Amino acid sequence: MSMNIRANGGPDELLRKVEALSAQRLANCYQCGTCSGGCPLVGAMDLLPDMLIRHLSVGLPGVLERQTFWVCVGCDTCVDRCPRGIDVARIMEALRQIHLRERSEPPALAHLTDTQLGELPPIALVASMRRSTS
Repeated sequence: MSMNIRANGGPDELLRKVEALSAQRLANCYQCGTCSGGCPLVGAMDLLPDMLIRHLSVGLPGVLERQTFWVCVGCDTCVDRCPRGIDVARIMEALRQIHLRERSEPPALAHLTDTQLGELPPIALVASMRRSTS
């Protein structure tokens, strides 16, 4: 059974999709910032992980345009440190999947220049290949 993931129904739908894909309840996050404080890549993120969760929870627009979920490498430091047991890495992966599934065409990696490939976060390439082979 394949799940058709679309977030273009609005912010509540995006939240529901993220929760369904990640099996995480975002309302359990009480914004302590521990995930962001322990993240080794937080300096490269355009929005801290706890703030990304907040933006999703309150339905702020533009979540799928952020780079934070592409920068996350799933090291699970946030997961290990979260006092609420939230798997932030699974939330980031869910956002990557939703973003890629909303594209009408798979990314054409063969048409990217070496410079463009060098600028992409490695997880973007991995996620893109998953979409092409799923």
